[in-house]
Amino acid sequence: MAAAADKTSKTAPAKPAGKKGGGKLPLIISAVAVLAAGAAGGGWYLTSRKAAEAEHAAAEAAKPKLPAPAQYLALEPPFVVNLNGGADGPQYLQVEIQLMTRDPAALADLERHAPAIRARLLMLLAQQTSQSIADRQGKEKLQATALTEVQKLMRTETGKPAAEALLFTSFVTQ
Repeated sequence: MAAAADKTSKTAPAKPAGKKGGGKLPLIISAVAVLAAGAAGGGWYLTSRKAAEAEHAAAEAAKPKLPAPAQYLALEPPFVVNLNGGADGPQYLQVEIQLMTRDPAALADLERHAPAIRARLLMLLAQQTSQSIADRQGKEKLQATALTEVQKLMRTETGKPAAEALLFTSFVTQ
């Protein structure tokens, strides 16, 4: 029985409810509640932040992608040619032309082949009559034909069309 008495003496005696040590349980419950609220708030913050990042990424993806900046090559000096079929005497065309591309390598190719481009465009411009280029439709047709000539030459020389557009920046007939 001595062993049974030893066991009972080792266990802590029950404390009466009116004594001071019984207030630890509410403190522990309060601490757990604060930690749980903090975890819930942190989870909400992370979730809302991820949602905002996802919305931002979706908005960026929905924006139209801007093309690369245009680069221009002015073919200097201006082209001056005699127009074909002047019954009232010689007629002239003076036109300033710029080529547009968005590829820096293509711009370098256009610069390298500028003499061949000028030669092709001079031949094309010299075939025109004052009547064929008198109105907007005629000028636009000439512009499209000139771009086709440049692109054909560049495909032959480099394998790529190089120029995306050909612009008349000055157009004078006399």
